[in-house]
Amino acid sequence: MTQIERTVATPDLIKDLCIGSVLSGPESKPNENPNATSADWADMIDGLQKGALESRLGIPIFYGSDAVHGNNNVYGTTVFPHNVGLGATSDPDLLERIGAATALETRASGVQYALAPCVAVCRDPRWGRCYESYSEDTQLVRKMTSLITGLQGKPPVNHPNGYPYVAGSNNVMACAKHYVGDGGTDKGKSEGNTIISYDELENIHMLPYLDCIAKGVCTVMVSYSSWNGDKMHTNRYLLTDVLKEKLGFKGIVITDWEGLDSLYEPYGSNYRTAVSLGINAGIDMDLTYLVESGEVSMARIDDAVERILRVKFAARLFEHPMADRSLLNIVGSKAHREIAREAVRKSLVLLKNGKDPNKPFLPLNRNVKKILVAGKHADDLGYQCGGWTSTKAGASGRITIGTTILDAVKEAIGDNSEVVYEENPMTKTLSEHVFSYAIVVVGEAPYAESRGDNSELIISCKGDELLKLVAQQIPTLAILISGRPLVLEPSVLETLDALIAAWLPGTEGNGITDVIFVDHEFHGRLPVSWFKSVDQLPMDSRKDSYDPLFPFGYGLKSNV
Repeated sequence: MTQIERTVATPDLIKDLCIGSVLSGPESKPNENPNATSADWADMIDGLQKGALESRLGIPIFYGSDAVHGNNNVYGTTVFPHNVGLGATSDPDLLERIGAATALETRASGVQYALAPCVAVCRDPRWGRCYESYSEDTQLVRKMTSLITGLQGKPPVNHPNGYPYVAGSNNVMACAKHYVGDGGTDKGKSEGNTIISYDELENIHMLPYLDCIAKGVCTVMVSYSSWNGDKMHTNRYLLTDVLKEKLGFKGIVITDWEGLDSLYEPYGSNYRTAVSLGINAGIDMDLTYLVESGEVSMARIDDAVERILRVKFAARLFEHPMADRSLLNIVGSKAHREIAREAVRKSLVLLKNGKDPNKPFLPLNRNVKKILVAGKHADDLGYQCGGWTSTKAGASGRITIGTTILDAVKEAIGDNSEVVYEENPMTKTLSEHVFSYAIVVVGEAPYAESRGDNSELIISCKGDELLKLVAQQIPTLAILISGRPLVLEPSVLETLDALIAAWLPGTEGNGITDVIFVDHEFHGRLPVSWFKSVDQLPMDSRKDSYDPLFPFGYGLKSNV
């Protein structure tokens, strides 16, 4: 079985070569249109599916997409908070509802396979994929695997353990990733080396996969990373002996994007050897010439094909190969955006509330005369959503349909209140206006994977300077938009009246104003430890030397 990228796929090619799957890589959209709608995607995928159904055996393809916080590649969909924010909610029921909504919006576009969830246990926030992890805590990550039940549906009580399960045509195949240890690499390096014993690998990083397998997850994606120097993509012991045999996983083991290409330097070299090593290790791919040469056994191919067909039958692709156009009207619907708004509310972690603990700064009065809103992140939907939104690395601006924090503040305040927004307020603005308070929104620019590896973890765009400038003159609520903890210098923290970690909240900025203006209490707790200095990293709450700025599980209430 071969999975190919959309840009090289045609109905005739799929028909003639009996291609088994197609996926959209980064930035790969119908007609290269960044604003392609769900209907555009459905038309494209159905066209490819017709080629599969006209092939010699008529076996349908499944189409995969990185739907990691909603169907985030498609314009106009509901974009939910990234996983680190969802981990802060510690609400598995909410995750299941998010999964169900994501499945519906994904199936509306014709996509049957969501490359989610990431069940990495992030042990170092310097890692560029920290926001893809629910937590540094294994047990919290295990709770959050309920997303799979939302995506795929809940298996019946008598469903055999390890076998893939998809409830029906309103559900999608899910993918547990990245197996295994990707969140534990040395110094948080993407595609790096996880240097720990097998017992630690099992007890920290592997346990969430047991929950995924028990929930009938259809596929497991292999990590780019290594374990004690051995690449995961060629590790037969972990892929076959442990995952398939010990854990009893009966679904498909797939590579990460060009995972086999990255095995040798220069990139893509020795490809035949790389494919042979990967397939023999347990990856379920099929290149016939390797069988004919004896490099891969027919038994290994039979096992891979059996697993692929098992998943396709479980996903009911033979009964429902085409997109269901009746689902298009729920894409970005009010009901789904309300779930996302709830997720934003519950993900917010209140880190400081008042310079005097006996005089809380929050909740804010929505009926004051004049409010200053500042910071690029206050009115940038792309920054608010983060990476893996429209494009892999993310982007700036109105990249999809949604509500920025500034939009939400303007909607939430009283009729007689005025909002003044300046991305970087001028001294004249601060001196000539009488503001009751300021809301300053700062954080990180979007990134993904290795582009996000960061040894400094400072607030971007000189956000710390902006915070000090405003907070020294106006009572200030700071909202931090980031995929991980960032450096908070004492001189900055002391000047602030209140501080919220809002993570990467997605399209529904109203979830933030729901909480800061008293409609709802704060709920979130830190899913990761907040360090004082990057010199402390990686942190381990189990060690005596653990001395964070804010510990794992920390989160205040506004006591409304």
